[in-house]
This record gives sequence, structure tokens and C-alpha cells, in this order.
Amino acid sequence: MKSGDRVVDVRGLRMRYGSRDVLDGVDLAVDAGEVVALLGPNGAGKTTTIEILEGFRTRSAGEVRVLGVDPDHGDETWRAALGVVLQSWRDHGRWRVRQLLDYQRSFYPPYRDRLPGTDEVLGLVGLTGQADARIATLSGGQRRRLDVAVGLVGLPDLLFLDEPTAGFDPAARQEFHDLVTRLSGVDGMAVLLTTHDLAEAERLADRILVLAGGRITAEGTAAGLAAEASAQTEVRYLLDGTSHVVSVADATEYVHRLFLDHGLAVRDLEVRRPRLEDVYLDLVRRWEGGAAARGESEVGV
Repeated sequence: MKSGDRVVDVRGLRMRYGSRDVLDGVDLAVDAGEVVALLGPNGAGKTTTIEILEGFRTRSAGEVRVLGVDPDHGDETWRAALGVVLQSWRDHGRWRVRQLLDYQRSFYPPYRDRLPGTDEVLGLVGLTGQADARIATLSGGQRRRLDVAVGLVGLPDLLFLDEPTAGFDPAARQEFHDLVTRLSGVDGMAVLLTTHDLAEAERLADRILVLAGGRITAEGTAAGLAAEASAQTEVRYLLDGTSHVVSVADATEYVHRLFLDHGLAVRDLEVRRPRLEDVYLDLVRRWEGGAAARGESEVGV
């Protein structure tokens, strides 16, 4: 895929279970070479959305195209162009790393002639030194790298990452973030990830989508979402020995006037701009308040 090509195009996606709509008109798009994070509270419908895109679940209504194909009718050629990294899976501890990747690679049809060699994949995920190690001896971070290697062995045009660092310690999470940063855009590959780790989304994603109430309620970069949301910038400072903490919409204007009025009497100035966590919580609270007013309850998968 070339950079800028549309790899995911979803319009009016709906998923109904019984009389309830889990997804109620979802619109989203992902371009080649882009990393997109899908955020949302538990039950918002993130997993349902991803499973529809992967072709594992049939939607109730809406238009969906993944790599130009309706997932409900995706064939072997289409599936070979996708990479899927689940939260967890039952691997074979007695297998060696290279052995498992060679085995997985053997399932890809001959027309995938651009497949990377196993050694190349090992190099991409940083497991060259563990190529002959038994899977059971790998650390948690190394096993997660192996999960990604399995997803990459077919050099997909689109890679799905579902809660990729769940249960990681800080060091393993940092290593994985570095890995995704290196992989993003390889051969035009797009990445769509779901996560509850807001710092992870802020660091990795080119764009962030917030799913709540069965719809995309916000979309943009972390900085763009902060600018559009009601979350305000916090300014802290000391003045005449007294601590002050204020929340303002325009920190630059506030600080400018503060120094015009008080000059060097202002000490220990600190400006704390809204984090993605602040913006996300604000968006979800606003949606929950609206849902409560409408007499709705949160339902999703």
C-alpha cells in the first residue's frame, strides 16, 4: 500500500444484539502508514468494532471496507494481507522461536512473494538473539514481541493490535512502544490498536478515536483533542508567599497578564496543559451525562 491510500473505510456501522445497538452509526477511516488508536470505556464496543473489521463478526448494518473489501466476503487473499495480534493466545512453549515463525510463514500462499524472511522479522521485533530459544524461556516482553512477529510474518498491509501491553511492567511497555514506533509505516503498513493505556495512545498514535455510546464521539491528535475539549490548562505559581492554582482556557494570555501585573514577584510558575487522560475523562463524563439524561445505559462488547 502507498502512503495515503485508504485501508479502512467505515460508514454508519451498526451492531445490534437483541433490541440494543452496541454500535450506532460508527464512522472511521485509517490510511496506509498511519497508526490509529481506538479508545473507549469498558463496554463501548471497541472489540466488536475490531472483530467486524477483521471479518470475525457480521455487522447488522453499515458500509465497511478493509483493504477495499467487505470483510463479510473476504477471501484467502484478503486475509493474508491482515495481521492480528490478540491480547493473549495459547502458544507452544516447547517450540523454538524461529521454528514457530517458519511454521506460521508456511501458511501464507505462494503469491505473497514479498514475504520477509524469518530472520528479517526477528530483526524487526528485536528477537534475533532469541531465535533458537524455547518459547517457554522468554520473558513477558519477549513473548509479546513474538506475538507481534507472528502478526508481521505475512508483512500485512494492516496490523491490528488488541490491548498490546496489558499486564506489562514499565520496562517491557517501553520496549514495546519503541517496537511499534519502528514498525509504523514499514512498507506502508497501517496499525489500528485498542488500548486502555492513554499515555500509550498519546505516544504511539497519529490519530486517536474515542468510542462511547456506540459512536465515535471525538477524533484527532492528542493535542488537537485537548484544544477542542473543555479540559483547561492549569497554572500554578507563588505570589507574595501564597500558592495559587487556577484553570484557564488560554494559559499564554493569563501568564502574560500575570507578569504585567506582578512582574518578578511571581515565583515557581508551572503550566500544566491538559493530558489525554484529562480530555478522555472529560469526553466520557459528558457522554455519560448525556446518556443518563436520555435514560440510556452503557451496553457494549
